[in-house]
Amino acid sequence: MLHSLARIIEVGAVLGAISGIAYYLLCIWSAAQFLKRNVVTDVAESHFPPVSILKPLKGTDPEMYESFRSHCLQDYPEFEIVFGVSENDDPVVEIVERLKRDFPGVDISLVLCSRLLGSNIKVSNLAQMAQIAKHDYLLVNDSDIRVPPDYVKRVMRPLRSSHVGLVTCLYRGIAGGTVPSSLEAVGISTDFSGGVLAARFLEGGVRFGLGSTLAFRRRELQAVGGFESLVDHLADDYELGAKIAEQGKSVELADVVVETFLPAYSWRGFMEHQLRWARSVRDSRRWGYIALGLTFGVPWALLALLVAGTRGWAWALLAATLLARCGMAVVVGWKVLSDPQVMRRWWLIPLRDIVALFLWIASFAGHKVRWRGDSYLLKNGKLVRIRA
Repeated sequence: MLHSLARIIEVGAVLGAISGIAYYLLCIWSAAQFLKRNVVTDVAESHFPPVSILKPLKGTDPEMYESFRSHCLQDYPEFEIVFGVSENDDPVVEIVERLKRDFPGVDISLVLCSRLLGSNIKVSNLAQMAQIAKHDYLLVNDSDIRVPPDYVKRVMRPLRSSHVGLVTCLYRGIAGGTVPSSLEAVGISTDFSGGVLAARFLEGGVRFGLGSTLAFRRRELQAVGGFESLVDHLADDYELGAKIAEQGKSVELADVVVETFLPAYSWRGFMEHQLRWARSVRDSRRWGYIALGLTFGVPWALLALLVAGTRGWAWALLAATLLARCGMAVVVGWKVLSDPQVMRRWWLIPLRDIVALFLWIASFAGHKVRWRGDSYLLKNGKLVRIRA
């Protein structure tokens, strides 16, 4: 009986490792195709319409002022930055006021979003911010995003085509100085971004948005019901891209990579954040998320080695899996994202993959998530706040 069980586990682990290798190779191929795309670098300034940059805020993030400052230094003809908070005494207000003093020539406004339109406070604020935004082109990104000076130009280029409904972009995580923070940064650059590129290749384009950047026309937003249609969704960035794609418009990845500054997570904070993300993806793309179990090649290869009693073929399988995994990390993390952390922290990749497998399993065990200090139940991708 035990021998039969061990044999089943061994076969399952081997198949998992092989499927993982196939996935790593797919990500490498997808990244190569992304790098080969044609990029327009010379666009007349008359092609760049005025843009409203919307940044909903709650609390403070690492390196927040410098991230805000990078948006004020844009080489772009005309733009405004609209910040939104739901409480006057939010500590982030002081940072925005400092920004306004330091950049008097930039059109910066701070909006108090007093109405609560749904469970997702961020989207509730966005709905109210969009009402006072001056321009018909909107660009939304998270509060912890830092961007290069040509960011807005490079994001707006694809929107010159009437067939494009939304532009999003890849990002790299800057670790906050703890091991859990480094694990998340490594995961973003060497796994998550690879998955985005693989989805782009398999589906002939992405059909979702990323919180690092969401750029679109006001008419596309209105066609899907405005931000009001997303006020109860946790994965609002994903849903907005999916809704726009359903309208027959394409979602494009811009040729710019931005940075997100990660907190110095404790292990508990890291687990809460990862579980929130995992359960969000689980509810947004259920079958695709279930298939993620076939992408954890390194943990499956380690399990095969353990069950097989360190036989030669098991060592060879592990070596092949690690080689493919490291190849994916280099091509996606270093070549596509230009992330120097990949080469410095490569040794964290196996640990990160093992932790990710356990988090994937744990994500099926419940529906509770923690977000910005509050607890919610996640039901079919929508948030239901748990009252204290």
